[in-house]
Amino acid sequence: MQDWKQNLYNRYLTSGQSGTNINLNTGFVLDDYQYFSRVIKHHLPQKKDIKILDLACGYGALIYCLKQFGYKNIEGIDISLEQVELAHKLGLKEIKCQNIMGFLVDKSDAFDVIFLMDIIEHLDKKELFSLLDKVFLSLKANGIIVIHCPNGEGIFGMRIRYGDLTHENCFTPQSIRQLLKSCGFYSINCFEDKPIIHGLKSFFRYILWISLTAPVRILFAAETGIIKQVFSQNMLITARKK
Repeated sequence: MQDWKQNLYNRYLTSGQSGTNINLNTGFVLDDYQYFSRVIKHHLPQKKDIKILDLACGYGALIYCLKQFGYKNIEGIDISLEQVELAHKLGLKEIKCQNIMGFLVDKSDAFDVIFLMDIIEHLDKKELFSLLDKVFLSLKANGIIVIHCPNGEGIFGMRIRYGDLTHENCFTPQSIRQLLKSCGFYSINCFEDKPIIHGLKSFFRYILWISLTAPVRILFAAETGIIKQVFSQNMLITARKK
């Protein structure tokens, strides 16, 4: 890894890229993570003893939520010492500071679910294929991979693509399917990050999103014939190991 990129990761909290404003005195509050509670949770198996890995887990917000959902067998890996130290201060001892490529060595058939949330955009193409090959081997048969990444098809997708100096890639539903199929995954689904309704304000945001994107959807369908579109800045992808 280039020194400049490692330096940025080492200062991910200091530079504000982690997106956290968590209070160490109060710690995590589940209601602050509606996306995990109302979206991610529904893509997970019901069995609570499955083995889950969160790669590039940051300061551990998803791991905290998974524990609140009742999952017991969770690991998290991140390369940013700043974020790992914050996770430990917040009581998440399941998180280690380690290079993810090194961690995945000799982990064949080890995990039921592997999360790659906001990580694949940081990798060049050689690193990307190397990581996904290792992730594939680390999943159990019919295991699930959950990805969150910038959407190049999104109306404001370039805001995310160029919002971090360490970003190398951006994807569309078509290119992410190409990538995952070539690495052996199947049952690939791409989901739009619509506003999540959890109160009056978010309800109006949702209505505005549906209403104001409708003309763009019609125009896109007129040109391409594609009805199912993903126009949010980021997208969520799930796939399974054959």
